[in-house]
Amino acid sequence: MSATQPPRDAIESVRRYPATTTVTFTGRVASVLDGALLVQDATGGLWVDGADTDATPPLGAWIEVEGIWDGSRVRDGLLTVLNAPTAPFPNRAGDWRWLTEQGGRRLRNLQARAQMMRAVRSYFDGQDFVEVETPLAVPSPGLDTHLDAFGVDGSRAPRWLITSPEYQMKRLLAGGLQRIYQTCRCFRRDEAGALHQPEFSMLEWYRGCAGAEDVMADTEQLVAHVARVLRRDASEPLVVQGRKGPIDLTPPWPRLRIADAFQRHAGVDAYTLLADETRFFEVYATQVEPHLGRDKPVFLTHWPASMASLARLCDGDPAHAERFEAIVDAGELCNGFGELVDANEQERRLLRDQETRRALGLPVYPLDARFLDALREGLPPSGGNALGLDRLLMLLLGEAHIDDVCAIPHDRL
Repeated sequence: MSATQPPRDAIESVRRYPATTTVTFTGRVASVLDGALLVQDATGGLWVDGADTDATPPLGAWIEVEGIWDGSRVRDGLLTVLNAPTAPFPNRAGDWRWLTEQGGRRLRNLQARAQMMRAVRSYFDGQDFVEVETPLAVPSPGLDTHLDAFGVDGSRAPRWLITSPEYQMKRLLAGGLQRIYQTCRCFRRDEAGALHQPEFSMLEWYRGCAGAEDVMADTEQLVAHVARVLRRDASEPLVVQGRKGPIDLTPPWPRLRIADAFQRHAGVDAYTLLADETRFFEVYATQVEPHLGRDKPVFLTHWPASMASLARLCDGDPAHAERFEAIVDAGELCNGFGELVDANEQERRLLRDQETRRALGLPVYPLDARFLDALREGLPPSGGNALGLDRLLMLLLGEAHIDDVCAIPHDRL
């Protein structure tokens, strides 16, 4: 190498230089053809001609190249082998093939994921939220009958991996923080499929002295903000391609009561199904949800009080909970509440959930005493939301399977 070696560039950066520029970059030998090498990095590939080396580097070798960029390829390349495979390359089940096949689509998705995470933080930082981190191993993972948790061995007391950071974040609200957000990994047993992983990325945030409507407004603006960041041209309309056509993400999004959704799409009275929750969700999943959020996201609101979970009941309407879900392209993006702050009512609900889990033969997790103590000490009226970051990225990139937006999906461990 020359004594005045230029700095190493990403291949994408090399393409922007004027012809006859001396460039230096690193990458992997992805192909060899008539003495020329196709060298790839995470940003793309370049052909290198006239390699000045005693032997052609083997396929899969990591190399450094110094040469002359002529506007289309690199000529008079001087090569240094940095490392070479010790097994046949590429491995059919290996990570290189997984990430770079189909023109490097999954590599680009991971770069977009990094952009998304920066955009999420920029939105909340701009709204004067405080980013927090709370424990992943907790004394109670929650008592939702639809969720099962992973136990953690080796602790002095029983611990489970979080299914959501909700309990701990609400303790911070009680402690005096009024606008908080967190991005974290959450864990739920037996979840698999196009939209589910047993380990996934969650964004959760809370506004003190606020309610569900405030958090719905946050959700609209957040998704629009991230969509703009991921576009090269900020003037492009906020439209993504859904499974059945274009979806306009521009705020505001319509609000639809869940009872109205049942009547409109299934032709049934939702309240007649409440005695059999399994039947309620069967009708919802097969006849209602498939029609929602197809051309524009929709907030599904006013859930039955029996499905309130950790949500407060609507003012003047105790039959309904201040709970919402954002449905986009017939799938749930997030689940939010106007938060319940009544400690006695919350404890009654949790005890009821314990009994339900016991009757169903499910693991029965303990109550989180410190969470209940925080409620007794007093939370401000609050709104909160839990949004799946993997699903958000799928939506914005037009991907149909969660595996394609994860660095290492569960099935590749």
